[in-house]
Parts: sequence; structure tokens; C-alpha cells
Amino acid sequence: MFNGLIGMPWWGYFLVIFGLTHITIVSVTIYLHRNQAHHALELHPLISHFFRFWLWLTTAMGTKEWVAVHRKHHAKVETDEDPHSPVTHGLDKVLWDGVELYRTETKNQGTLERYGHKTPEDWIECNLYSKFTFLGIFCLFIINFLLFGVLGISIWAMQMAWIPFFAAGVINGVGHCFGYRNFESSDASTNIVPVGIFIGGEELHNNHHAFASSAKFSNKKWEFDLGWQYIQLLTLIGLAKVRRLAPTPRFNDENSLIDYDTVCAVISNRWHVMSDYAHEVIGDVYKDEMRKANATGKTLLRRGKKLMSRADSLLDMNARLRLESILEHSDTLNEVYMFKQRLQEIWTEKTATRETLVRDLQDWCRQAESTGIEALEDFSRDIRAYTL
Repeated sequence: MFNGLIGMPWWGYFLVIFGLTHITIVSVTIYLHRNQAHHALELHPLISHFFRFWLWLTTAMGTKEWVAVHRKHHAKVETDEDPHSPVTHGLDKVLWDGVELYRTETKNQGTLERYGHKTPEDWIECNLYSKFTFLGIFCLFIINFLLFGVLGISIWAMQMAWIPFFAAGVINGVGHCFGYRNFESSDASTNIVPVGIFIGGEELHNNHHAFASSAKFSNKKWEFDLGWQYIQLLTLIGLAKVRRLAPTPRFNDENSLIDYDTVCAVISNRWHVMSDYAHEVIGDVYKDEMRKANATGKTLLRRGKKLMSRADSLLDMNARLRLESILEHSDTLNEVYMFKQRLQEIWTEKTATRETLVRDLQDWCRQAESTGIEALEDFSRDIRAYTL
């Protein structure tokens, strides 16, 4: 009895742990995250219920609670109302105690009512999964003990710790502190690594925050999202249907007239537009200013490019003061920064009419092309080529 029904070499138990926890990760990223929270894809009822049952068995997490907390995270990101932002709670708290932050928020009925809509409310959800939340992990404990004996208890403990650490801790904590950013979204999200395998693609967290409703998290050619590979396999066998993907910029180099379609294309691809602006305009001008600067100027400008590209809401007081010093030092950098701000205002103005949007983009391009700043002029011509 203490050896269990299944015996295997030591490495076999590691494979079992990896396999079982990987299924849990896949269930979280495909079912809870991409399907339920963001409706980026549809799942066949068979595979949807398998994921729901597996999560009840291995995590005791309810669909409505998880979805509500995650949606609130996006709606209130990096504010005091964000359930698990390391910006407000601190990295140590989110990394090591993220599961408690999650549990605290699930007790907030306001959160569940506002953000938990369109989640399962069928008989089995109401009478089993939600009513007997911890019955699943108790059943898993018994199953593991029967199959693997005393070692099954260790396997069960690893399963219990997996999601609280990697999902509630690493993704929500490290994924808002360390890594690289493809897109300068108004939150602190980062891509932890470009190869999203260990956590099912959730490592590409900045990409997700930029395009929250996309079923695919990888964006660059050199990025890999394992969760997306599983989705493609499920689609191939008829168990999934992709609803939304991140937009891919399209260009018509012969187009020089800015109309409403141009505006729509620019707004739809605004994260790509600002990413290109950071590299092609701010990056080129900054490099040129560094080359011309004396020793004092180089010291002032060092590592300032990121400040010019970063969203204002993410800059603390010291960063703001340093940015002001940089912009005062260089009229060219100041002009480039002002044009960046004005470009963003085009799609953040909520009351603008179609005619206003077209006129504002036309004015922006015309004025950019008259600055005498080559990188800005080239970028303006690229803006004109955006098309639906």
C-alpha cells in the first residue's frame, strides 16, 4: 500500500510531476485565460469541461473567481485596485504570497459581480465545482497515494504549489518587473523570455497586455508560444476555434492620401506604430545626439532613450525629472518627444469625430515632414502607407 499501485524508477516520478503540472498549466492558459477571461477562442464543450474538471481536481480554483480577478487586473492594472500588481504590492509579496492576494480578491463580491460575467453556471458548476471547492484536491491526494504510495504525497504537494508559484507568483510578479518589452503599454508588463514553454506561453506577458484579446501570445518571428501550438492542434481536430488574433500591420507604399481607413489602420496597430516610433525615430535621433554630445552631455543622455519611450504613467518622480533634463538639453529630442505625445493623443481622444481624427493625423504628418528631422520625416511617410 505504501509503495502504491505503480512502481517506476526515480526519473519516472519526475516525468509524472512534469506531465501532470504541465496539463494544469495548459488548462490555465488555454481555458481560464484565453478562452474564459478574454474570449479569444472557442472550445468544444468536451475539451472545455475536461479543463474545468482538471483545474477543480488540481487547483481548487473556480472559473468565475479566476476570470473576475484577472479581468480586474487588466482593468485596474498597476493601480491600488489591481489585485496583484508588484508596482503597488511589491515584488516579494506577489512572488511569494500571490496566492493569498488572489484568495483575498475572490472574497470581494463586487469583483465577482462586475468582472465574473459569462462564465459557467451549469448544474455541475453550482452543485459540485463551486460548492465543494476543496473536494477535488482531496480526491487528488487519495488518487496520488493509491497510485504512487508515500511518494504520491510529494507529487501532490508539487501539484499544489505549481500554480500558486508560477501563475500567481512568477507571471504576476516577475512578469511586471523583469524582462524585455516589445510594446510600451501603459502598464509595467514584460516578456520574461522569448520562448514560452515552461509556463505555456504566459512568459510572453507584455505581448498579452498589448493585445489582451489575442489567442496567440507570441508576436515576433523569434518568439515561441507553446500554448498557441496546442490551440492550433485543438483547432485541427475540431476542438477549438480561434476568434481573435493580434493585428498584423499592412502597408500600401503607393498610398500618400490620409483618409479614415488610414486612421483606422493606425489606431488598430497603435502598439506596432509606437514600437516602430521608439526604434526608428527616438532610437535614431538619440544615437545621433549621443554621437554629437560632449562628455557631460553623454552622461546626462545615458540610458535616457527608455524614458522617452516609456508611458508617462510608469515614470516615478526621479524619472520624470531626469526626462525633463534630457529634453531641456536637446531641442531635437524634445521635438521628437512632443511628436510622440501628439501622435498618442490622436487615439486617446474619446470624443473625436471621424473628420477630427483624419484632420489630426494629416496635420501630424504634414508638420512632422517639415521638421527637418530625417527620421521623423521617414516615419511620417510610413504612417501614410498604413492600410486595412
